[in-house]
Amino acid sequence: MLTLKLFWSFFKIGAFTFGGGYAMIAMVKDALVDRNKWMDEDEFWESITLAQALPGVFAINMALYTGNKIKGAAGSFAAMMGATLPSMIIIMVIASFFRDMNEYETVRNVFSGIRPCVAALIIVPGIKMLKKANITWKTIWIPIGTCLLIMLFGISPVYLIIAAIIAGIIAAKWFANKRE
Repeated sequence: MLTLKLFWSFFKIGAFTFGGGYAMIAMVKDALVDRNKWMDEDEFWESITLAQALPGVFAINMALYTGNKIKGAAGSFAAMMGATLPSMIIIMVIASFFRDMNEYETVRNVFSGIRPCVAALIIVPGIKMLKKANITWKTIWIPIGTCLLIMLFGISPVYLIIAAIIAGIIAAKWFANKRE
């Protein structure tokens, strides 16, 4: 029964979220933390960080992590299928009716109306993540510098994540040595 609930929760998230993984953070939090109490808010934000750091699609990583936490391998499979099935169905329906979607003015208008909503769905969790990151005046340079490196110099986020991992390990060892 719990596996079905996992499937259905992620199916609804997959079916009603436009804009990819970041746009679905609010719905995922509502399902996992607020409604079903499968994890507390701190664990949720930690799992978001983990899901973003792993290779692959954010929504699938989140579904696999949550499913495994709740019900092991069967839970992972149920949550992953719930998250992916709506997209597969929608794509198959669209592909069978529309050869070239952009030639339909109605479709173009729908997507131009959705874009601002998707931007908001991405910005709001981003702000919440900034709050959870405990950024201080001493560390504010990290997100600002990261944005500038990506936007101005086109540096791949992959390299920045690797650099952050290395810097985190070095800093942890440095602070551990300072305490001794």
